[in-house]
Amino acid sequence: MNRDTRPARRKYELKRRAERQDETRQRIVDAAIALHTTVGPARTTVSAIAERAGVQRHTVYSHFPDERALGLACSGCHVERHPLPDAAAWGKIADSEERLRRGFAEVYTYYARTGEGLAPILRDAASHALTRELIELRFQPAFERMRDVLAEPFHARGARRTRLLATLDLFLHLHTWHMLASTPAMTMAQAVETAIRAVSAQSTESA
Repeated sequence: MNRDTRPARRKYELKRRAERQDETRQRIVDAAIALHTTVGPARTTVSAIAERAGVQRHTVYSHFPDERALGLACSGCHVERHPLPDAAAWGKIADSEERLRRGFAEVYTYYARTGEGLAPILRDAASHALTRELIELRFQPAFERMRDVLAEPFHARGARRTRLLATLDLFLHLHTWHMLASTPAMTMAQAVETAIRAVSAQSTESA
């Protein structure tokens, strides 16, 4: 007796269709990320994404009906591929200077890997509302956590804490790392030590 293979074949075809849809979706995300990290999100068009991904414009819209949906997918994918430093691990270091050294070393290493691509995104955040929203969603909470963990051992209060947090924000920022890294003959270790000295000076300065 011949067994009807149609249900199994139908199941296989549906699976392959879903796989192709996932592959197409990922190509679109990869194309958008490549453009976001070169020309910037504000200058990235759906036509450019479609061309780079090798699909039609309507295919992009079928997967991502609006710019925000695509932005969420791209930012989520970027964070997954390039995990942010784990501030929780720094909190286990009791010595304030060693905690700073570990924290800044990890943040600056992260920037050394991703900074070139993040620069156009941060630039566009100043004038592009969606880019700013995504940075606030994907990055800002993590960097605020990093700042707070690095500040914790100093037990600063009042005006001294305000100055300390502001200095940490400054030296945790991509733009500051870029300035330090572009300084002739400054090594990564020297950049980290520069940040440590600046933060330590603010932590000990009287209110």
